[in-house]
Amino acid sequence: MASGLGLARNRIVIAGGGIAGLSLALALKQALGAGFEIVLADPSLSLAPRADSRAYAVAAAAQNMLEALGIWPKVAATAQPMTEMVVTDSRSPDLVRPVFLTFDGEVEPGQPFAHMVENAALLSALLDACGAAGVVLRPEGVRRFESRDDEVELRFADGERLQAALLVAADGARSKLREQAGIGWVGWAYRQTGLVATLGHERPHHGRAVEHFLPSGPFAILPLSDGGKLGHRSSIVWTEGAENVPALLSLDAADLLAEIERRFGLELGEIALESAISAHPLGFGVARRFVGERLALLGDAAHVIHPIAGQGLNLGLKDVAALAEAIVDAARLGLDPGSAEALEGYERARRFDTVAMGAVTDGLNRLFSNDVTPVRLARDLGLGLVDRLPGLKRFFIREAAGLAGATPRLLRGEAL
Repeated sequence: MASGLGLARNRIVIAGGGIAGLSLALALKQALGAGFEIVLADPSLSLAPRADSRAYAVAAAAQNMLEALGIWPKVAATAQPMTEMVVTDSRSPDLVRPVFLTFDGEVEPGQPFAHMVENAALLSALLDACGAAGVVLRPEGVRRFESRDDEVELRFADGERLQAALLVAADGARSKLREQAGIGWVGWAYRQTGLVATLGHERPHHGRAVEHFLPSGPFAILPLSDGGKLGHRSSIVWTEGAENVPALLSLDAADLLAEIERRFGLELGEIALESAISAHPLGFGVARRFVGERLALLGDAAHVIHPIAGQGLNLGLKDVAALAEAIVDAARLGLDPGSAEALEGYERARRFDTVAMGAVTDGLNRLFSNDVTPVRLARDLGLGLVDRLPGLKRFFIREAAGLAGATPRLLRGEAL
């Protein structure tokens, strides 16, 4: 690849090939065309895709963006609409789990507030689209970078140097590029681990998502498209005390399934594991700044939140929409897309929203992941009151769908 200085102003490098990094690369290449070189660098691009049991609740606004990028038609056939959300609060041994709060799954008539989309399908569609659009896919990591007044110089793992107008760090929560830039991180680990798996079950879920609040943390049952040995499938996100996880994962298959069934319940009939269980330590964190000199942080490199509200991926896609709009608008005006002036709108748009969502999820986790009787009574009373207030429920649905307040063009389904 040519690395001459003349191209630097029209080159943007994205370090990280996850959903956020791929989405940004595609959005920029589609909007800026042949006049800009968009490079996406990640060592994982040289590896065969791994089996992955993760699935995401893609909110309506994020779906709008995937529609605008031409990705949604590639995953729509296997995307499962959420038609209803049910919240219960109980202990694991309780035979009866009273429902305290229900949400209709439509943000507008005929538009679900979210769809469940499996990680492997979404990654594959984005990777294929990036290749077809002309994004330069490099199977090396960015080892180091040096920011200057008019460019950023990158050094790849293979030793090659490359100049660009902007480096986007989408290299995850333990971002080496964020650390190298000296951008601080405020956060903490929860004494919880998220266990994720795909379950088969014999009865249909009818698009209903269920969040059981249990003393160790929420146990979410999220509907997937039909299939598997028993005909129907759901994804579970099981939040458990970190100290209990090694013993749980050491159980044989029958005993582990029995532990899941205690939490999953019997409403959907016989259940079976359709995938291995993956374990993910949980934490909260947010970068002190989302931009540096010719550097922008994206997705988990900028923020990590508790999965209790299912908003982690949607926050990252909001980053994509805001950063793509800032870069494209600057480039079309003939301005430097890596300048502080071009990036300040991204920082302003995303930092407040991210901190607010992080505070909400942290508060919900602390409120519900305990077994203190007075607290349980108070929170159940609060859930019951919300359930009786249709206007407040509609507000929460629009927030969850990502459609409240001012939104970037891509989140409204508009091309850049």
